[in-house]
Amino acid sequence: MRLFVEADTIDALNLYSTQPDAFDEHDMALAAVFAAHAAVAIQSARRETSLEHQVESRDVIGQAKGMLMAQSDINEDAAFDILRRVSQRLNITLVEVADDVVNRRTPGHRS
Repeated sequence: MRLFVEADTIDALNLYSTQPDAFDEHDMALAAVFAAHAAVAIQSARRETSLEHQVESRDVIGQAKGMLMAQSDINEDAAFDILRRVSQRLNITLVEVADDVVNRRTPGHRS
């Protein structure tokens, strides 16, 4: 059974039996109900995870901007511009640069 929300397929619910033609129309209708509930649950969990990640990313970027502002006596826009330029120059995400700044690592050098 296809798990979908709106038009996007997000997963599948597979039914197996050791017997041929084991599932009748009632079984398939019940599976469709389970599939609908599972699709909504999966989509909700993914959305919540995404929102949590966005909040964490925003927080670390804010921390990095604050550190740059304090260390270099610059304003918020200038601090963000520094992070953005380093991100582009090193071809890594802005949040990776910010995380490196917050954790006092050289941006782009992972160990």
